[in-house]
Amino acid sequence: MIRKLAFALVLTTAFAAGSASAAEIRRAPSSGAIAITPSVAVPAGTELVFLSGALPTIADKAKPGTTEEQTRSVLSKLEAALKAEGLGHGDVVKATVFLVGDPAKGGEIDFAGLNKAWAEAFGTTAQPNKPARSTVKVAGLVLPGALVEIEFVAAKTR
Repeated sequence: MIRKLAFALVLTTAFAAGSASAAEIRRAPSSGAIAITPSVAVPAGTELVFLSGALPTIADKAKPGTTEEQTRSVLSKLEAALKAEGLGHGDVVKATVFLVGDPAKGGEIDFAGLNKAWAEAFGTTAQPNKPARSTVKVAGLVLPGALVEIEFVAAKTR
């Protein structure tokens, strides 16, 4: 009897531990028009993948492109890095965006351009997940002409 009880206890504990690690990533509902969420809760046992900041590809240094165009370039690069880890945009839980003031906009950041390209990757019908996000205006980036750099933290329950 004691042996059966001990086995049942071990089995129950193992099952409980397994179900805890299978908990879902929770994203708070967002009410704004921007495709971000105010918070994301990641359960214990979730694998986190940190992607370093990515910069846009700038083919013509004389015409480096708009913030919107550069954001698409960066998101494409990050999507490839996520894919290499077996992840996608839907697995991103946190993003940090660094924006340089656009000379064509009097040195102001093009927040609307960022958000237009952002909304093509997050909060769509095909990919409804939205990450938490911070956006910071910076004086410059390491790549001449770059207006945007983005880094991600992605999470996947295994």
